[in-house]
Amino acid sequence: MGRIFGTDGVRGVAGVELTAQLAMDLAVAAVPVLVTAAAASGHARRPSAVIGRDSRASGDFLEAAVVAGLASSGVDVLRLGVIPTPGVAYLTGALDADFGVVLSASHNPAADNGIKFFGRSGVKLPDEIEDEIEARLSSPGGTTPRTPGVSRPSDPMAETAVPSDPPAETGSPWVSAYGFGRVTDAYSAHETYLDHLLASLPTPATGQLPLHGMRVVVDCAHGAAYSIGPRALRRAGAEVIAIGAAPDGLNINASVGSTHLETLAAAVLEHGADAGLAFDGDADRCLAIDGDGQPLDGDQILAVLASQLKRSNQLIGDTVVVTVMSNLGFHDAMRESGITVIETPVGDKHVYAAMRDGGYVLGGEQSGHIIQLGYATTGDGVLTGLHLLAAVNSAGIPVSAAAKLMTRYPQVLLNVRGDKDRAMADPAVVEAAGLSGMVRQLALNCVPAGFEQNLLTLKLDQAASDRRTRPMEEKLVQGLSKYLGKDIRLAFEIAESDLNSPARQRVQAEQERVARAASAFEADPAVKGLRERFGADVDAASVKPSN
Repeated sequence: MGRIFGTDGVRGVAGVELTAQLAMDLAVAAVPVLVTAAAASGHARRPSAVIGRDSRASGDFLEAAVVAGLASSGVDVLRLGVIPTPGVAYLTGALDADFGVVLSASHNPAADNGIKFFGRSGVKLPDEIEDEIEARLSSPGGTTPRTPGVSRPSDPMAETAVPSDPPAETGSPWVSAYGFGRVTDAYSAHETYLDHLLASLPTPATGQLPLHGMRVVVDCAHGAAYSIGPRALRRAGAEVIAIGAAPDGLNINASVGSTHLETLAAAVLEHGADAGLAFDGDADRCLAIDGDGQPLDGDQILAVLASQLKRSNQLIGDTVVVTVMSNLGFHDAMRESGITVIETPVGDKHVYAAMRDGGYVLGGEQSGHIIQLGYATTGDGVLTGLHLLAAVNSAGIPVSAAAKLMTRYPQVLLNVRGDKDRAMADPAVVEAAGLSGMVRQLALNCVPAGFEQNLLTLKLDQAASDRRTRPMEEKLVQGLSKYLGKDIRLAFEIAESDLNSPARQRVQAEQERVARAASAFEADPAVKGLRERFGADVDAASVKPSN
């Protein structure tokens, strides 16, 4: 088995790849690493952890397995129940826990689930800490919580200092000094998190609630925010219509949430709402719909928040942090506003690291993971939605007007699953990456597909002054397909202002040309030889407009 930690914890099909045994073993392996890390930061007392989950049916047995692993290793466990992932991150610090655990597979289907750890203060684990946990998981005896014959403290309930130096690795398991942990339900902590969200909002000069007068549709994806999301918006003063707020364990993300904005758009128009907010299954991301039914992605939301913070002199360093996947239009808008943009690799942990190191307060991803470091250590969908709506409401403008702070330029994303080292070294990929000045980034990041596959993402942006669609997409498809081509996906993100323009028509024609090229590629006799060479299927490209 390859590395089980992906870009956002451990994920897999529940009961198949992510079993109860793996969940318990992972919890046991994590305890000595995370408790020792907490002790090194001066946190010396009986260890404790918080655990929360989304609404998947598999969360019940996986939670039981993780709790068993933690408690058998001497860790007190506070069960938070169904709660957004950022709520677990916040409460890890607010409840003074050594670490936090989340059971969720975010926007994935209900059959999947995942396990993610937060370190002390609710921060995501660095790769080296995950590597330590994985090493213990795979080592003989590394998941045995206790060694026979080792005595316990005379009073197992007494607070005892954490050993500063666990025994050196000799093949023997790490032994807890505390006896078995105790398990407590802490559902009332939801109110602590909700109070924190509302306290983050500015108080309008009018004395009214921040969202007073707004009618908002919120799509909770039948997920972790099904209760907290609507409650937060109502307490902030909005009239709320909630959809996707009836989880049954199997319907999470099913035709609702941030991956199905068409559902929210229809509801916004039906109810004559001012705006709509869409969360994913664990509510760590937020996308939006304006009153006209048009979508706002993470770049547009960041543009609104960054501009508002700069106007109020709260944008530290006049800087915002994004990933290499950000749209070129966002960079143009920030430059015009006098805001510096720092780019990181894909993944909100990289965004957080750059923000922490630079002391910046705002960053995020196009996907809707927005980090407001003054209030959260990770992406928080409910927090983001509250601040977006508060910003436009205080400015007295509709969401549609705020969205026009930036223009979304046409964007092409190609994702190729395969061996990342061969991809980066293959001349065909190098040649494809240098085809045009329209190529901004060649970004590589790992995704936990089957625990081991990698994703090569090639991103192209077309500037407003040069929207000519060229046949280079065909060349890119062909070049990357010759490398491996196992999963090539083209998504054209068309600027809202171009929906009926000649540029839009040219892009549509280009899409059709790429589709024809893909069909011709499948019919090419050389494909058989390529398959034999690389030992993998070579699939035709599919073309899908993002709008």
